[in-house]
Amino acid sequence: MSHPLKSFRHEALMYASDAEFLAGTVPFIRDGLAAGEPILVVERPEKTDLLRAELGVDADAVQFADMLEVGANPARIIPAWHDFVARNGGPGRPVRGIGEPIWPGRRAAELTECQRHESLLNVAFAPGSAWWLLCPYDTVALAPVVIDEARRSHPFISDGSAHLESEDYRGHGAPAALLDAPLPAPPRQHHELAFGSGGLVGLREFVAGHARRAGLGADRIDNLILAASEVAANSVRHGGGRGVLRLWQERDAFVCEVRDRGNFDRPLVDRVRPGDDPGAPRGLWLANHLCDLVQIRSLPSGTVVRLHLRNQAA
Repeated sequence: MSHPLKSFRHEALMYASDAEFLAGTVPFIRDGLAAGEPILVVERPEKTDLLRAELGVDADAVQFADMLEVGANPARIIPAWHDFVARNGGPGRPVRGIGEPIWPGRRAAELTECQRHESLLNVAFAPGSAWWLLCPYDTVALAPVVIDEARRSHPFISDGSAHLESEDYRGHGAPAALLDAPLPAPPRQHHELAFGSGGLVGLREFVAGHARRAGLGADRIDNLILAASEVAANSVRHGGGRGVLRLWQERDAFVCEVRDRGNFDRPLVDRVRPGDDPGAPRGLWLANHLCDLVQIRSLPSGTVVRLHLRNQAA
């Protein structure tokens, strides 16, 4: 199972049972441990428990993190991998990871952004340190269209024994194209506000009032106000000086959308940790750490950013 790593290897593991999951992940982990490679597993607690039980004492040499926390917002996963690789990798020191961001029960919008995340990984780490990321996919619990997309977003596919190049992989240029993937239209019943360079105070009051009426708690209202202000400020600075904000309630989330006439082609802009330069872009990064989900699209008509805050009971 050993492969000499010269660059990032992004591989999907297809499994149909807990036994197949373990058959594909445990040898991968033990092979890495034998080679002295640092390993981070980002999984849901039930999968972590399976791995710990199977690995026995070897589990003590593995780093574990909870995907329910790390990947609650899929845009936070790449920064977590960046931190792990930066701390543990380097020239002549490959590392390994296991991450399963897609599981049954994800909201439709979350699933879409998880799939975008998987494609963005191929850009985020293409020129970086040599490391191997294994992404398990449950072929029984997940819809066939999700499995098909995994084959398109991963250069390599494994069934636990064979490790092959994916014949369906769409290439490293795909993430930029995903910026113009369509989003569902807002519902007919939504609240709308046009804003410009002098309208952000009114925008914050508009967001606060409707979020309060939607039943959001005080802390979450504050988070949404700050995130919406940051995104709207980007519209004023880079999107033609004005934009339109829309708010609506979905079954499981409250949504705030900002549209403007600007365009950009930086698919990783919201996943790059801001540097010390005060002028470095940080609005979308901040929004991803204030909201449960952020969707960004750059369309011929302009840029769309949607901020999602899940209902507390969702």
